[in-house]
Parts: sequence; structure tokens; C-alpha cells
Amino acid sequence: MSSHSLSAQLPRVAYFPDSFHEVNGVAHTSRHFEAFARRRNLPFLCVRAGDSSPALRREGNVWTLELPRGALSFALEKDLSFDPAYARHIPAIGEVLEEFAPTLIHITGPSELGMLGAAVAAQYGLPLAASWHTNVHEYLARRSEWLFKLLPGEQPRTASRIVEEWTLAATARFYARAQVLFAPSGALCEQLTGLTGRPCHRMPRGVDTSLFTPVRRRRQTGAFTLGFVGRLSVEKNVALLAAIHDQLLASGLRNIRFVVVGQGSEETMLRERMPDSEFAGVLRGEALAAAYAAMDLFVFPSHTDTFGNVVLEALASGVPTVVTPDGGPATIVREAARVVGGPVGCIAPDREFAAAIEALVEDPERLAAMRANARRFALTATWDAVFEGVYAGYGDALGGDAANHVEAMPVSQATARLSA
Repeated sequence: MSSHSLSAQLPRVAYFPDSFHEVNGVAHTSRHFEAFARRRNLPFLCVRAGDSSPALRREGNVWTLELPRGALSFALEKDLSFDPAYARHIPAIGEVLEEFAPTLIHITGPSELGMLGAAVAAQYGLPLAASWHTNVHEYLARRSEWLFKLLPGEQPRTASRIVEEWTLAATARFYARAQVLFAPSGALCEQLTGLTGRPCHRMPRGVDTSLFTPVRRRRQTGAFTLGFVGRLSVEKNVALLAAIHDQLLASGLRNIRFVVVGQGSEETMLRERMPDSEFAGVLRGEALAAAYAAMDLFVFPSHTDTFGNVVLEALASGVPTVVTPDGGPATIVREAARVVGGPVGCIAPDREFAAAIEALVEDPERLAAMRANARRFALTATWDAVFEGVYAGYGDALGGDAANHVEAMPVSQATARLSA
């Protein structure tokens, strides 16, 4: 689709992402979304949190408004915070919105940015789009399990399930405020439509195949390298890495090494249980791409990821992957096999991860075929196709009943109401 034809059909989008500069899937997608708008010179305003002083930048049709989190912020992750007083920026946001004149608000979740974006859409009488990037209900359930460990019998499991169900219900009510939803997989779209009654469009992820490529492969050792990239936290099920490490050694495999890229609350535990492994910390850009390319097999034990950007980056680097049957990573592996006509990795339950890895270590020809398939599939996953699909989906918010929104009140009046 040409830049001109796309621009003629599209709204003026004000985008409020949960995160932008951090190391996570939302931030990664948001940076690419803004880059897409720049490439197409589309009218796009990104309102995001940062650590620096307030700053508004206009570059062609793309505007960015960066507003800092304050002293009341508290950490959700090592590099991600929540500011309960972020509404203090409403006057500054109102001024920019009045000049930019958006026709649609897009949020990415129930963060302070998302709640503010939803409130702005309601007060200005603008249609709202919301993309689902994180299974917040599963994350909260996994992180609350330590609170219930002392309960007897089945009560810990029951309490965790109640937390998950309540959180899902509350999050669905929040997303129901939007006229159109986006999610990484068809199955998740069906679930969200059932929970909210709103149309949902698939919004997968793309990958930069010029950055993540097998060409960067530089082996530092003759050992078979197993790799993980991601947040080292409970909801990522990273304890399975340590279990796999022990099981492979017990099976007699000695010429293997683990490379773990990332940071998080479980890092100390992993270092203690995997003392012979390399912990690279957080890597970005070419350093991250080189780390992927040096791997022989990517191991991703998460059950909670809605997509799994890191899985796609590994495949682009020509690295087959082993994933669990749950969530987005398994969807990627299945879709890839369908697209290229051959496997790009394995899907295994936790108890069979080590056996799946061992089988690939001992079958280099099969692994080589998977490497070729992985790269071929990644070349079909472009960011431009992803965001063209998002803009096509905006039609559900701007057409039909969504077009009959109440007349938008003056921005100055809406700002005064929000600030009250």
C-alpha cells in the first residue's frame, strides 16, 4: 500500500503506550509503530512517559510528547514504573491535543497512560482503540502465589485462580471502553470479543531481519549453546531453565552452555543454580542480535506471553526454538511451520523440555533444516504489514456506530473537566 493512499484513508492518531523506552514487548512494538508512522509520514502523536523534562517534538507529521514520571512512582519492574499522580500532566497534554486535533485515541493497557488516554477519549468524544499486549491477569496470579503458599491443601491454587479470574474480569471491563480491540493471536481476539462484545483484530509482531540475521553468527566456543532472552521473573517460568540445566547434565550432555540475556527478580536464583552459565544482562541493538546469532537453540519456557517478540527475533537469527504449548510463542511456531512447510522448533510441556532439547542436540541435520526454515519464515513477518493491518482495523472505531459519537467538546473544556 502506497504512502499516499494510506494517508488519504487514515485518522489522526494519538497513541498512549504503557511503555516506550523500556525493554519489553509493549515498548518494542511502540517504537516500531512510531517508526512506521515516520516512514509513511502519517499524522501520529505519541504521548509517553520518560525520565527527562517535559518535551514536545514535531518531525513532519509525527509528534512526540514525553512527560516524566514523578516522585510518587513505584516500580513494577526494574525498568518500568507506575505514577499514580500522572494526571498532573493533563493541562500539558490538553494543549498539545488541541493543536494536533486527533480523530482517534489508541491505548495499550490499564497503565497510568492507558487510563489517561481512555479518559481523554471519553471527555473529547473521540473513538478509542485498545491493543492487548500483556496477560495482566496471569502475571498477577503468578506473582501473588507466594502470598498463598502457607494456606493448606488446595487453597493456594484456588486463591491464585480467583486472583486471575477477578483481574481478567476487571481488565475486560477496562478494554470494553474501546470501540475496537487488537490482540496478538486469533484465539486471544476471540476471547476478548467474548468478554467485551467489541470487535477485535489480530495484531501480530514484525521483526527487523536486517538486524536479526544469521550473518552475525560468530561462535566463541565449540559448545552447543542454549539461549534465553527476556525478563527473569516468575511469570516467565524461568525456574524451568535451571531444571533443564540439571536434567541435561544428568543425562550425560556436557558440551553445552547456557546464555541468559535479561534481568529480573529471579536472576539471583538462576545464577546460584546455573553457575557455569553466562548471564549477559540486558542487551540491545547489534549486541543483542549477535547474542541471538551465536545460539544453537532458543529456549523459552513462558506460559504467559501473548506473542513472544524474542521468539520471532530468534527465528530471524536462524535459531530454532523450544516453547511451551501455551500462548503466543506456540502460535508462532505452528504458523511458521504452516507458512514454510516445515518445523522451526518444538512445542513441549515443561516435563518434556529437556528431552526435546536433547533430541535436537543429537540430530544436527534436523536442527540445520529448522535453522533454514526459521529464517525463511521471519522474512515474511514485516512491521509494515502489522501496522497496515492496525490502520485497517481502525475502521471499526471510525465507521458505523462509532461515527455517531457525540460532538467533540472543545479541548479546553475537556481538559478542565479532567483536571477537576
